[in-house]
Amino acid sequence: MIPDPVAEIKRIRHELGAEMAFDVHRLFDDLRRREATSGRKYVRRPARRIADNRSLDQSRRSGRNQVES
Repeated sequence: MIPDPVAEIKRIRHELGAEMAFDVHRLFDDLRRREATSGRKYVRRPARRIADNRSLDQSRRSGRNQVES
């Protein structure tokens, strides 16, 4: 029988979480340590910015989105 990959991922995720007492900060510290010692090159992307929604707010205030009765 072929093992369920989703169940395997959940099992591993639970084991890693249990090792770090399910502390997100400890999990990410461990991840960064593993990245630093792996010898592989990792890509860091800049933080994503929230889009400016002022134009959407202005159209709502002007009454464009209101249904005429």
